[in-house]
Amino acid sequence: MVYVKTRAFPKEEMFGLTSQMRRSALSTPSNIVEGCARHSEADYLHFMDMAYGSARELQYQISVAERLGFLKQADEIKLLSEKTSKQLNALICALRNP
Repeated sequence: MVYVKTRAFPKEEMFGLTSQMRRSALSTPSNIVEGCARHSEADYLHFMDMAYGSARELQYQISVAERLGFLKQADEIKLLSEKTSKQLNALICALRNP
């Protein structure tokens, strides 16, 4: 969804906000996958923390894009981003406090 939404961003943002949002969106699941491939719970948790950080970073970038007028009808992307962050946070909390 981030890739689709950022296609309409101004061309001068290609190496700015567009790139940052796309990297954050791709970094979140990439870190989850990498964490799942690790052999220790500590490593797994480390990558879940990084995924959570990327998810929160995307939430902020969505807010910036919306305030700049680049992102119209942002309710769905904001909701999905928030849901992802909450789910990752719940997983991290469950792993830290079994």
